[in-house]
Amino acid sequence: MRLERRLRSLFAALAVLVLPAFAAAQQRTPTPASTSEEKAADKDKDKDKEKKPEEKPAKEEKPSVTHHEIRAGGVVIRYTATAGYMPMKDEAGKLKANIFYMAYTRDGVAPGRRPITFTFNGGPGSSSVWLHLGAIGPRRVVMGDNGEPLPPPYRLVDNEYSWLAFTDLVFIDPVTTGYSRPAVGEKPEQFHGVQEDIESVGEFIRLYTTRYARWASPKFLAGESYGTTRAAGLSGYLQDRFGMYLNGIVLISSILNFQTADFNVGNDLPYVLFLPSYTSTAWYHKKLPADLQSGPLAKAVAESEKFALGEYDQALMRGSELPAAERQAVVKKLSRLTGLSEKFIESNDLRVPLFRFTKELLRDDRRTIGRLDSRFQGIDRDAAGERFDFDPSYAAIYGTYTAMINDYVRTELKYENDLPYEILTGRVRPWNYGTAQNRYVNVADTLRGAISQNRDLKVFVAEGYYDFATPYFAAEYTFDHLGLDPTLYKNIRHERYESGHMVYIHKASLVKMTADIAAFYQSAFSETH
Repeated sequence: MRLERRLRSLFAALAVLVLPAFAAAQQRTPTPASTSEEKAADKDKDKDKEKKPEEKPAKEEKPSVTHHEIRAGGVVIRYTATAGYMPMKDEAGKLKANIFYMAYTRDGVAPGRRPITFTFNGGPGSSSVWLHLGAIGPRRVVMGDNGEPLPPPYRLVDNEYSWLAFTDLVFIDPVTTGYSRPAVGEKPEQFHGVQEDIESVGEFIRLYTTRYARWASPKFLAGESYGTTRAAGLSGYLQDRFGMYLNGIVLISSILNFQTADFNVGNDLPYVLFLPSYTSTAWYHKKLPADLQSGPLAKAVAESEKFALGEYDQALMRGSELPAAERQAVVKKLSRLTGLSEKFIESNDLRVPLFRFTKELLRDDRRTIGRLDSRFQGIDRDAAGERFDFDPSYAAIYGTYTAMINDYVRTELKYENDLPYEILTGRVRPWNYGTAQNRYVNVADTLRGAISQNRDLKVFVAEGYYDFATPYFAAEYTFDHLGLDPTLYKNIRHERYESGHMVYIHKASLVKMTADIAAFYQSAFSETH
């Protein structure tokens, strides 16, 4: 396949960039340098022995270290996996939390010059399992080519599309997700909020970078969903707090400005920005008129985008002053572009919220459509009501990924922990959105500031046509309103995929996205080395 040949070529080019100069490099992952606390402990062994058991600090758990190899992009990659806790302490040495991570470092390459990527998912309340076992890590969950679940028992295979071909990887589970937990006696809410989360994950990145001697490495972040919110916040926090400048950020299914996706009275923006996703979904389920349905997806969404930013946006802005004839014309066009009846659109006052659309589009077929991926169909108890009973696109992936991460950690990474691995938990709520101006969180300006100060910072934005959680048009709107100097917009690259929120569960999109991101890393790395 042409795309797969392109991917192998990109992997080979990246290998040329980072490998030859370091052929004599060490073969193992460096062990963390001894901390001042460990040195002090060695000097005071006699004093420690005299302490009462309850006065001794908790012994730091050693991570599990294992060695593996895979073939990615036609190249054999030998790597070291490290899984365990990073104890997070304040400057007085008091343990605040234990953050679980899984890291993969390529053997035979000098770690100080090898790119490293810190990666996480979103939620808030999600572990890093989705990107880990779906797209980026060395092992991948087996699903159907369109992302449909296969019957249990589930299995993993070597991920020939792993980013390990061009970067080391550190998967982070924020506090209360995965195996990460607050320390005994510590209040969980100190980690559960926009700024609190940025600070705790930022401190983890600083500490890992220090312990494993990665300050000289080209550094990248990769986040999905709320993980893109975290990544944008970290771009400024790492830079301002620690002087840590990044080479690049990968945003998969991006949301930086929550006003673009929050259906509230008085906020018309989501109705405009979701419309092209309504159109792409109606096209996929064959609910558009013949002239749109018979053409490619790109043609249908192009018409929808033009209408959304033109007549539709203006109609919503005019409100009750919109003349009846113009209103009826808007109703007809909305019906044409959504597959919904004119009566339904009129009864919603031209504003169809997402939860109603997911129930209405296939109501006559007694089916609902997914929020994370609108290609998926669900079956509710009945065909009435405004909302689906469950998100069929989440149901399709939850069981598979849960089983495989629990099996993988113990059997392949040799890490044992009896705590439940929190896949996507509500235990982080209530989440503190206290940094939001007015009512909406918006970290877009933080990213703008980071790029303005660090003009070598590159951003890649991956978007799915069938993503209703973070619609592609909303992401593009946010970047179009970033306020960057015109000379810096070249630092940002957008790519669209015919998939949903988890772009990579669709095999063809996984292959294309991997090739696109490999090229992005090649550009971001080669321009500075």
